[in-house]
Amino acid sequence: MAHFKYIGRSKQGERVEGVVDSNDRMGAVRIIESMGHIPVSVTETTKTVNQNSKSDKRFKFDLGFQRKARMKMQDLLLFSRELSDLVASGMTIGRALHTLAARKDESAVGKIVTVLRDEIVQGTSLSNALELYPETFSSLYINLVRAGEASGNLPGALENICIHYERVHEAKGKVVAALVYPGIVLIVGGLAVIFLMAVIVPKFAVTFEEMGAELPTPTLILMALSDFVTKYGLIVAALIAGGVIALKKWVAHGKGQEIWHRTQLKIPIMGNIITANAYAHFSRTFGTLLHNGVSILPALGIVQKTIDNVVISREIGKARERVTDGASISKPLAQGKIFPRLLIDMLAVGEETGDMAGALSHITRRYDAELDRMVKTCTTVLEPLLLVLVALIVGGIAVSLLLPVLTLTDSLHI
Repeated sequence: MAHFKYIGRSKQGERVEGVVDSNDRMGAVRIIESMGHIPVSVTETTKTVNQNSKSDKRFKFDLGFQRKARMKMQDLLLFSRELSDLVASGMTIGRALHTLAARKDESAVGKIVTVLRDEIVQGTSLSNALELYPETFSSLYINLVRAGEASGNLPGALENICIHYERVHEAKGKVVAALVYPGIVLIVGGLAVIFLMAVIVPKFAVTFEEMGAELPTPTLILMALSDFVTKYGLIVAALIAGGVIALKKWVAHGKGQEIWHRTQLKIPIMGNIITANAYAHFSRTFGTLLHNGVSILPALGIVQKTIDNVVISREIGKARERVTDGASISKPLAQGKIFPRLLIDMLAVGEETGDMAGALSHITRRYDAELDRMVKTCTTVLEPLLLVLVALIVGGIAVSLLLPVLTLTDSLHI
């Protein structure tokens, strides 16, 4: 089969170009017309769309002019849902992608959809086409599509992908929601304290100095802290910012990342939220892969890459190495003593009954409920604690400022 490069016009009169595969030039013309384009020139070439995109990638990377198109999570969810609905309605994957590409979207989504459509038209499988954009489509996404293609149930695979990513997005949203309110309280409280120390306290200090009053110890400490903040506050802020940046880089990889992730698991409440989210993600992803026909060992390898916590991810990798019969994984997982006994027992039951996917579904529901409970506990406990903490700090500053006034009032017998 030969490759034909074409230049044409869309129905709206816009210039379009690309590469299609066909046995002859007339076949290429028919393919181009089926895409809704009017061919202007069709010439045989040795390059496919896939090769062109790779050469373009190298060119753009070398010159640094443009980054490769990438979908955001919300865009990926919307694209997956629309593609799933179109394919489920009876459309072929090529026609469904052509329908999405016909919107003439100039965003990253439009560019990716157009390339995927052109790849499908020239005979590339959807899973291979998705590999052109590894930043957007994870190994989990690609393998689920590949399993659907192999089983002849691509619509079902796409539906499972949508369900999986929607639940993952929902779980992440719960964790973020649990941290929003405490974050707001800390930010507002911190700004209030900085304003008091940098603006209000210095004015009181001048007044007390003019009065020549003998200040109590708490007030003297407050004045010293205020003076330090006023003189060296920017330097301290710069040092803190630099320390935070350095710490983030240290915990982003290597030994620092392992120490930080291991520490996270030991933090009260937060550690429970992280582990519940990780266990739910593990069982949901693993169950989705098995349900779509991916074998256990490859599925474990994919799941390992999708877990954010390196301690749990590494334990999955070790369990994968311990699996010798390709079927039983409960005992290898239990040896690492990272996964809870309940999860191991439920997984073992699934192995005994031959319904691993069903057992993993139950595990997912169990830890989704646990995640909901921990998020509610977190918000219930942290909200009053942070409010009390901020109130104590602001109240302490106010009391320290009022003590000299009360002392002067007592001395004057008023």
